Amino acid sequence: MSNRKPLMPKATAVWLVENTSLSFEQIAEFCGLHNLEVKGIADGDVAQGIKGMDPISSGQLSREEIQRAEADSDYRLKVAESKVEIPQVKTKPGPRYTPVSRRQDRPNAVLWLLRNHPELKDSQIMRLVGTTKPTIAAIRDRSHWNSTNLTPQDPVMLALCSQIDLDNEVAKAARRLDRDRKGAAKSGTLLPAAETIPGLGAQPDVIVPPPEPEASGETPEEEASRVFAQLKELSRPEDEEGEED
Repeated sequence: MSNRKPLMPKATAVWLVENTSLSFEQIAEFCGLHNLEVKGIADGDVAQGIKGMDPISSGQLSREEIQRAEADSDYRLKVAESKVEIPQVKTKPGPRYTPVSRRQDRPNAVLWLLRNHPELKDSQIMRLVGTTKPTIAAIRDRSHWNSTNLTPQDPVMLALCSQIDLDNEVAKAARRLDRDRKGAAKSGTLLPAAETIPGLGAQPDVIVPPPEPEASGETPEEEASRVFAQLKELSRPEDEEGEED
């Protein structure tokens, strides 16, 4: 049995009651209504003032389908397949509604998120607790009007968001940071370790040993003779140099 129902079911039921000899059960099942509701339409107690809609002209039923159901009370009507494919429209979820009794807790939840998940974007915090960007900025730089009285509180415990929503946003932020690191590595500009590893401060300078002198190609005996000759030359007395002059 098909789960598809006609558009404007009550108006369709009104038309079928007035223009066909279908049983209440057939009309009720086709339109997704209760048998007593269809009986009320026939008695004039239900759907008063509703104009009947012809399902044949709208392409939801064929005349042959209605005649087949009229001839067999056990036959169940089926909505005709649409000849026009209607694309499904994806709508973005609207801003999260926060009950009035919980709205005073939102600044505390924002403070908790800023301290425990600094990787979250402002737009993610806005989605989680239903706050605004100026409010987040004021809490971050401590210019909020009630900054001295704010206490960090878990938004899940405050029922401002679910644990699943929070985990999804944290995972999304982690993936974004990972992409940023990989992009920086590919471009040749690696991020400092102090920025990529939380809690890691400035590191001491690494002492690089001087490069070893290149080999001259001399044997150890030749190198020793040359060094002794240089030392002997440096240690000659000044008077010996004067006699030579």
